[in-house]
Amino acid sequence: MRVSLQAIKTNRLRTILTVFIIAFGIMALVGILTAIDSIKKSLTSEFMVMGVNTFTIESRSMNVHVGGRQYRRKNHAFISYRQAEKFKNDFDFPATVSVWTRASGIGVIKYENYKSNPNTNVLGVDENYLNASGFEIESGRAFSAEDIRNNRNYVIIGKELANNTFRSHINPLDKIITIGSGKYRVIGITKERGSGMGMINDRVCMIPYTNVRQYFSRPQMNYSVSVTTGNPELLNMAMNQAEGIFRNVRGLTAGDESDFNITSSDNLVNILLENLRNITFAATLIGLITLVGAAVGLMNIMLVSVTERTREIGVRKAIGAKASTIKQQFLFESVFIGQIGGITGVIMGIIIGNVVSVLLKTSFIIPWAWILLGIFLCFLVGIISGYFPAVKAARQDPIVALRYE
Repeated sequence: MRVSLQAIKTNRLRTILTVFIIAFGIMALVGILTAIDSIKKSLTSEFMVMGVNTFTIESRSMNVHVGGRQYRRKNHAFISYRQAEKFKNDFDFPATVSVWTRASGIGVIKYENYKSNPNTNVLGVDENYLNASGFEIESGRAFSAEDIRNNRNYVIIGKELANNTFRSHINPLDKIITIGSGKYRVIGITKERGSGMGMINDRVCMIPYTNVRQYFSRPQMNYSVSVTTGNPELLNMAMNQAEGIFRNVRGLTAGDESDFNITSSDNLVNILLENLRNITFAATLIGLITLVGAAVGLMNIMLVSVTERTREIGVRKAIGAKASTIKQQFLFESVFIGQIGGITGVIMGIIIGNVVSVLLKTSFIIPWAWILLGIFLCFLVGIISGYFPAVKAARQDPIVALRYE
């Protein structure tokens, strides 16, 4: 082992080049897989913020294709206000029901001299929406049932919208802002939750859905219904009962196909994660191909090293070194270089992979499974790449080796 380390130190440039050949192979493998883990974590957190005990009833107003699979949406293009209200009144399961609608995705907010870009989500919600959608109140209060019933001009705004609309020294609460053609009093500000994957973000304002019917009314306005159960174990039972009740609300007979979708947050994330598996497989294959290239490079360099050190091998054999000792010397050298390259590649891969975490605003990820896999693969690369050169060195005839060159 001492002789192997001495040989590595003596040929620093060659060692550095070999290390980086292996390091880039491991970096590609660990980096890509770490980035995919970051994406998975972001997807999970985005959808699970709604809670594992929440599902949503929506119309089938479009066809959705995810990963070659079609999720059918047809027949009625919208869920009406009366249907949503009737379901809310008829659904007697121990759960919280929220009715909401998207009033506009290009809302403009005005306050004094400030005017926002037309990119604000305006939602019409009821008193249960915040709980069902994963929003939390940072300051102020949520809507009450009386606010909704009396069609009050109140608004709850997202954190980003509050920061953009009001200067730092102004408290947004109780201020009057203009949304579209209506004026609303700010009664609450939600905590920051980030954005992604089409989720409703912090650039949002929520007003009573009864108020939306007055100021944002349009033909065939589409409503959605979110249901939150107190116990996640009751979710499937609640979904089955909700489908039966909503079929009655829609006036469907026993032979009719359901013309609405019932989706839970975990179902959506599972669909997306299922399609990420193909990407993971492709990324792993790319990393392994890169490692094969690194193994070939390492074997070539070790063969060159054996040829250059033929006289050294002859001297060692002449003074009593066994063939097994020579073989171990070159195997140790190959494994050392492989492990140094592996550790370097793992560090580089973690750094590069977590750049994606920073962009997605998720926590720093240390992929222990991929790290162990990378170190193990580098050990295999060292053994496989070093074995043939080590055998070649061990079989050298000491007399022929001593008179080499």
